[in-house]
Amino acid sequence: MRVTDRWGLLNQAERDAAYNNSAAVADSPVLNTAREIASAVFRATNGLHLDLRYGERARNTWDLFPVADPDAPCIVFIHGGYWQRNSKDQFANLIAGPHARGWAAALPGYTLAPDASLTEIVAEIHAALDWLAAHGPAHGINGPVVLSGWSAGGHLTAMCLGHPLVKAGLAISGIFELGPVRDTYLNDKLRLTEHEIVALSPMRLPQVNKPLAFAFGTAELPPLISDSQDLHALRSAAHLPGALIPVPHADHFTIVHELRDQDGMLTRYLPLLLGRAGN
Repeated sequence: MRVTDRWGLLNQAERDAAYNNSAAVADSPVLNTAREIASAVFRATNGLHLDLRYGERARNTWDLFPVADPDAPCIVFIHGGYWQRNSKDQFANLIAGPHARGWAAALPGYTLAPDASLTEIVAEIHAALDWLAAHGPAHGINGPVVLSGWSAGGHLTAMCLGHPLVKAGLAISGIFELGPVRDTYLNDKLRLTEHEIVALSPMRLPQVNKPLAFAFGTAELPPLISDSQDLHALRSAAHLPGALIPVPHADHFTIVHELRDQDGMLTRYLPLLLGRAGN
């Protein structure tokens, strides 16, 4: 039985634990620190198109990492942190794998809760993609875009798949049903409304007919595994494209190594989302 199937029987501590990835992975602080250090190095060595403004709020900026071919495919990666932590700067190295294989890459920032509602955060990602469509070519990014993201970024990937710029999506360890989230410590800052739970839960929305793959680590917390499985099943029943990718033994923090690394499972899968040969 899934945790969410018996949600009403859980006490508050059990509900909080069901979504607390940091507590579930003992070495998460070490993994986070290593990622942040590597990201600082990546930005320092690829720093020609950083902090480009797409909106008025402080975090409304892009980091762009073009390659020699302006028509190369581009991965747009949305950072995680349950919509209330972290920044794009701390995740730059996670696109190192595709970048080494000739993909352009781009990371948008967004305002965090509680300074922005989840409705506003989703709108900011749409606005960021509007900016990239208009201004990306001037910065050497003019190829097909695969939208991706981890954790909260996986949710935002599913929510923004319908943007005209986006050709396909890769949601990594995403949250696609917000009902249980409202009942956890996460809602202290998110302050989800009943309308938002319906309007911003990808499981409850009409599905976009574009490829959308779902990746999760087999060692992740059960709700994150089931969310990917359930939304993939819903889309599969409607004959919509996109694979379900269980990453063996990966937890919520190590799964992103499969995108960070040039030979990572997710790095190698990306071209398939555009109908190209992977290797």
